[in-house]
Amino acid sequence: MSTDLAQLFDDLVRLETDLWNRVDARLRIEHDLSLAWLELMKVIDRTPDCRVLDISSALSITVGGTSKLVDRIEVGGLCRRRPHPADRRSFVIELTTPGTEMLRTASMTFRSELTHSLNDAMPDRSLRRLADLTHALRLHLHPGAQPPIQRMA
Repeated sequence: MSTDLAQLFDDLVRLETDLWNRVDARLRIEHDLSLAWLELMKVIDRTPDCRVLDISSALSITVGGTSKLVDRIEVGGLCRRRPHPADRRSFVIELTTPGTEMLRTASMTFRSELTHSLNDAMPDRSLRRLADLTHALRLHLHPGAQPPIQRMA
C-alpha cells in the first residue's frame, strides 16, 4: 500500500497552519507580538551584521516582504537599521534594547506553547523522528537549507 501523498501534503500544511495560529494567538495575547515578528527577531538576534537578504533567506520569504516587515518592527521600536560597516550601500539590522527584552520574554512563551502543543502530544523519541524526517524533506526540496539552529535558551 503506497502513501497517499495528497493527504500527507494536506496534513503537513494544515498542521503548520494550526500550529502557527496557536502560537501566534498566544504571543498576541501575552505580548501583543505576532509570530511573524518573533521569527524575524530571532534571525536578527542570531545573525552577525544581519541584512534584509539574510532574513529573507533564513525565513524563505521575499526580500520585499522582509523589508516591509523590518520597517514595521523598526517603527515598533524593536529593531533599528544602521549603515553596514564594510558596505555603505546596505544596512545592518539589529535589535534595540526593548527588542532584545521582547525577544527574551516572547521566546519563553513560544517555547511554552510548543511544549504544550507538541511535546505533550507525543514522546520525545517520536518528535525527534518527526524533526529528522521533516528536515530531510526540506533538504531534498531546498538543498541549501541549514541544519536546525540551536535557539536561545
